[in-house]
Amino acid sequence: MIVLSRDDLRAGVTAALPVMMGYVAIGIPCGVMAAEVGLSPAVAFLLSATFYSGAGQFMMASLALAGTPVASMVASVALVSTRQLLYSAALSPFVRGVPRPLATLFAATVTDESFGVNMDRFAGDGRWNIERATVTNVASMLAWASANALGALVGPALAIPTAVMSFAMTAIFICLLAGQRWTRVTAVVAATALVVVVALKLVGAGSLSVLLGAVAGVVAGLVAGAAGREGSAAR
Repeated sequence: MIVLSRDDLRAGVTAALPVMMGYVAIGIPCGVMAAEVGLSPAVAFLLSATFYSGAGQFMMASLALAGTPVASMVASVALVSTRQLLYSAALSPFVRGVPRPLATLFAATVTDESFGVNMDRFAGDGRWNIERATVTNVASMLAWASANALGALVGPALAIPTAVMSFAMTAIFICLLAGQRWTRVTAVVAATALVVVVALKLVGAGSLSVLLGAVAGVVAGLVAGAAGREGSAAR
């Protein structure tokens, strides 16, 4: 049984609020696209609460509308979602010794944005724990799933340009990046990921660009961090 204190609930929801607002802006257009491929609001909510990959859901809808074979859709969405492996590796130290039900719920509700929020809190807030992190994840998930259901409900009456939908997701990442505590390592990670993604996009790497850019940023951050520690030890 998972027991959460009132302080944990308040802190987790407060941390999740910026992500929740962004998810409403993104989730409604995603729900609109879900309606275009024939999903009902209830199915859109269920899909969003269980699959829970915004990029994957946008991709599934786009590929379905383009008539892409199911096997190709599965392979494409699975490839884009492999970034979750990086999140698991980074978060694993924080779930050691945590009861399995709580650890499972936490692991099942991690996304790009909640990962960024929780990693920042784990690094800078000594009171941040897995309970609060899980509340952040679940609150974000409910906002995302509800917005998708709303989009699927009102989808036939809306006409939102695709460019607006795409930029809404980009805007969330920009806000999260701007809110980071900037250090030399953070700057190296951001710059490396940006350069690699842009370069790969220019050569036509497509959806692989984001994954490989993220990997390059992580590697660059590890190298920069190790170099910084060695320099400090030498002094």
